[in-house]
Amino acid sequence: MNSFSRDVDLLHRALDVSSLRYQVSANNLANSEVPNFKRSSVNFESELKRAMEREAHAGEEFTMITTDPRHIQSTKAAASYQDVTPKTVLDYTSTSKANGNNVDAEEEAMLILKTQLQYQLLTQMESFEFSQVKAVLKK
Repeated sequence: MNSFSRDVDLLHRALDVSSLRYQVSANNLANSEVPNFKRSSVNFESELKRAMEREAHAGEEFTMITTDPRHIQSTKAAASYQDVTPKTVLDYTSTSKANGNNVDAEEEAMLILKTQLQYQLLTQMESFEFSQVKAVLKK
């Protein structure tokens, strides 16, 4: 996969995650006063980083030669960054209010603003990627 395709694919994935993160935070904010409601969050970046590091170091792993398919393999195949999907995680461990709810409305509002700014930045980055291709094609 060439650099442009990979960059655009990563930007699309980041935009999708930002959209999901916005929906999750909006749901948390809407339920901030519901008794026993537990907030959710989206986990994606750490898994993406781990997959990209595995891809970068795929050739450096120690491998043992096996003579039979029943032998235990020494390494796992490196998962591609394309296999990483965002996961919504429910926080059951904390309770910040007397009614059992753990949503801080101010924190969720700040997360929504942060997500909106990230989304705008990502769309600008994607626009820049395509403007570079457009500039090259005009020449």
